[in-house]
Amino acid sequence: MEEQAAGQADELDSRVQALLQAMTLDEKLSLLAGRSLFKTRGLARLGLKPMKLSDGPRGVGYHSALRRATAFPTGIALGASWNPELAREFGEALALEARAVGAQVILGPAVNICRTPLNGRTFEYFTEDPELNSRLAVEAIRGIQSTGVAACVKHYAANNQETHRMKNSSRVSERALREIYLPVFEAAVREADVWSVMAAYNAVNGVPACESKTLLDEILRREYGFTGFVVSDWFAARRTRSGASCLEAGLNLEMPGRGSRYRHSRLKREYEAGAFTEVELDAGLRPLLRVWLRTSPDAGHPPGKRNTPGHQQLARRMAEQGITLLKNDGGVLPLDRQRIRRLAVLGQRAAKRNCRPLYGGSAGVWSPYEITPLEGLRQLVGRDCEIVSDPRGADAAVVVVGLGHRVGGDFEGRDRADLELPAEQTALIRETLAQNANTIVVLVSGSPLAMPWVDEIPAIVMAWYPGMEGGRAIADVLFGEVNPGGKLPVTFPRTLADSPAHRDPRRFPGDEDTVHYEEDIFVGYRHFDREGIEPLFPFGHGLSYTCFEYSTLAPESGEWRGQGSLQLSFRLSNAGERDGSEVVQLYVGACAPSLPRPPRELKAFRRVFLRAGESTTVSFELPVRALAYYCPQARCWQVDDGDYEIALAASSRDIRLVQRVSYTA
Repeated sequence: MEEQAAGQADELDSRVQALLQAMTLDEKLSLLAGRSLFKTRGLARLGLKPMKLSDGPRGVGYHSALRRATAFPTGIALGASWNPELAREFGEALALEARAVGAQVILGPAVNICRTPLNGRTFEYFTEDPELNSRLAVEAIRGIQSTGVAACVKHYAANNQETHRMKNSSRVSERALREIYLPVFEAAVREADVWSVMAAYNAVNGVPACESKTLLDEILRREYGFTGFVVSDWFAARRTRSGASCLEAGLNLEMPGRGSRYRHSRLKREYEAGAFTEVELDAGLRPLLRVWLRTSPDAGHPPGKRNTPGHQQLARRMAEQGITLLKNDGGVLPLDRQRIRRLAVLGQRAAKRNCRPLYGGSAGVWSPYEITPLEGLRQLVGRDCEIVSDPRGADAAVVVVGLGHRVGGDFEGRDRADLELPAEQTALIRETLAQNANTIVVLVSGSPLAMPWVDEIPAIVMAWYPGMEGGRAIADVLFGEVNPGGKLPVTFPRTLADSPAHRDPRRFPGDEDTVHYEEDIFVGYRHFDREGIEPLFPFGHGLSYTCFEYSTLAPESGEWRGQGSLQLSFRLSNAGERDGSEVVQLYVGACAPSLPRPPRELKAFRRVFLRAGESTTVSFELPVRALAYYCPQARCWQVDDGDYEIALAASSRDIRLVQRVSYTA
């Protein structure tokens, strides 16, 4: 198998070399920039057809294809599933939808760390944690590229807010880069062999990402071994110094249109002035041409397909697995179909669509239909239950609230001003509760929200943006047709000031075009745990309609020597009366660290389905890298001798079993 892959790579390189030898200088220069918004130029003389790229990370973007396509749940909903296998299925379906509209590159997955809950694009991203991020991204990329479509992992790097995104610089330590912001890109290259990376709008430590030799050449290519092409975010290269500086750093394609730094006439002048050589130009074109040929429609890949029943069913399963039950006092949920005869459904968001062109920005998808929460409930209960708008006298009331893809909500290009829901939605929640004690709040949103009413409402469901089949998934969860198994991929703070990026305006939105990442590695739950702050809902939290018991940890303690891995296992039991899924989370913490470290960090996880009364043995194999930290003085990863605590948990704050091990190198 390896010999076959090596042979194919050699053949591809030979074809690329033949193309370069046949091209004129002007033809080479013309290929570094696009032709239009989502297409590159081609070379008809040499049989090189234009390459098409397509948004977006949750489905084919209408603005890049002008066709309707399956709208899957957004990235954070997939993050809440904690299911890498589901991410791979999603990747395969997404790529087939892209190929159906003629695209060779899908601009996703979007993998930036959720540093601030106010980021307008939090809904597109998976999580605040690098390990969860990496596991989901790797499988999504593998799924996409298994069809011959290139994944484009974005946005590289430290692109964590929309405020001043075109001109700010992220001032971040090398340790924070290595431990928090770069691991997903390293995994994408080393484990998934991603074929494309998008350079971000922002600068990193004063150097624009599109011309950062450190990021693009030294780390991405030389250290990680990246062989694909780097494309600029749309118009991002405008802030760089020159075409030569971008070429030297390793930017292979500037988008969109004719480009700015890679505009043909400008590049030609730089070449004639000796700013770069034809050898350097060829080196910049090789990775681009390699992927161009590899993804060609003539390369014998599977035919594309979109809006299929299979893709619609997948969208529904993704929504079901991502929906997160935050609170369920007194067993209000699931609703009993035999008892509920009048159900009040309130809130404008109950009938609002979220799958439309540019809703949320470039991640917007226009689906052929969309099942809203109200429609989903009507379809499920049919004539057995009357849907009403007055909570008085109803057996239960469902209030659907959220932000939506609008200014002030979850929207590319703008960050949110605060954590609050619109005042009228908060008022509706309180008014409904005053009239009906069995009030359930369903949140349709893509980022953390403040909940001043949290102690009063008995049941809260986080549905995220659940895609075109979301209404059916929400109804199934509310009535127990599906047992919720989602877990929070981000921490929900009680107040904005509790979040590490909001301790000082220098951290967000920044000052003088610089955003100071002064929280360093203490992002998300790492900060909350270190400071002993009680979150509204912790990272990894999510309830079920059944209960899971953890027992029989083996070994209970032990020695760990050298470079070998640590084997451990425990017994997981479904002690309830319903089938369900539990996400087992494994955290590691150094007992006496030589540098400041979080009390615990996620290092492994597994989503396990068990039938009622069923038990299974869950095993983990931890590599030594799970103990490592990045040493800024030595500029490498290190593992200290000493004691470590390994915790098996249902969330970052719900620790079930603990093992203490002593490590000696």
